[in-house]
Amino acid sequence: MIELPVIEAEKAKKRQKPNWLRVKLPVGQAYANVRKIVDENKLHTICESGNCPNMGECWGEGTATFMILGNVCTRSCTFCAVATGRPPEYDEKEPIRVAEAIKTMGVKHAVLTSVNRDELKDRGAEIWYQTVVETKRLAPETTIETLIPDTKGNWDALYRMIDGGQEVVSHNMETVERLYRRVRPQAKYQRSLDQIKLTNEYGKRTKSGIMLGLGETEDEIYKAMDDLVAHGLHILTLGQYLQPTKMHIEVAEFIHPDQFDKYREEGLKRGLKYVESGPLVRSSYHAERHVNVPI
Repeated sequence: MIELPVIEAEKAKKRQKPNWLRVKLPVGQAYANVRKIVDENKLHTICESGNCPNMGECWGEGTATFMILGNVCTRSCTFCAVATGRPPEYDEKEPIRVAEAIKTMGVKHAVLTSVNRDELKDRGAEIWYQTVVETKRLAPETTIETLIPDTKGNWDALYRMIDGGQEVVSHNMETVERLYRRVRPQAKYQRSLDQIKLTNEYGKRTKSGIMLGLGETEDEIYKAMDDLVAHGLHILTLGQYLQPTKMHIEVAEFIHPDQFDKYREEGLKRGLKYVESGPLVRSSYHAERHVNVPI
């Protein structure tokens, strides 16, 4: 019989961060320029609020993912570093400020995301729409990806969110069906699939993301891929979950880069048009590559 301390030691070993997850600290003039623009325009970025490991790389190249509708979320997902609580009133002038910042930065491809605003009747859809429209007006050459939240089945809000002219619409599944209650307690696996299906039927290039290392099995990942393809998904990102604080769900396992390569190949075989898969991959990582994926 294996002793309990031995089992615990094996679990601890599995959760020890491997060398392939080490990242460089953010430095350089380009990073400083983005920092200055974000601060001066009083903007939020998921790069900061989500503790993204690629912030140094992306900001160093002069790009950032802007988070609209504040930085307090009405959801309490157990993986996410964004603050949870009662959000303050949203800023109706935020769309123009975000658009001006994107124009000033001169980015070729902009990614926009937001917290969940379940307390708002339209889930924040009008701010979403206006932000995309203003960005297209001030920076017409800039392509846009919007990483939108779950609208809780408010499909009118969904259509308003995706009607501004963005090229890519993303909505993250985050994990496999079995782990939803633990990881996304206020979300529903099928509802998110339905949202992706409707987005595809609206004529948009669809994208989603799944975190690995939460205790999912290989077969569960393949089922999620099949479900997503059946609901019209074009682009999938797969990355390693990293525990932001001790208050969040623990990492069950660090997935080896070779396994990420295997998932990429399997995803393409199963009908996905593009799969971005790797330990440090996040939703907006290499997002500029996803704009021209055929649909």
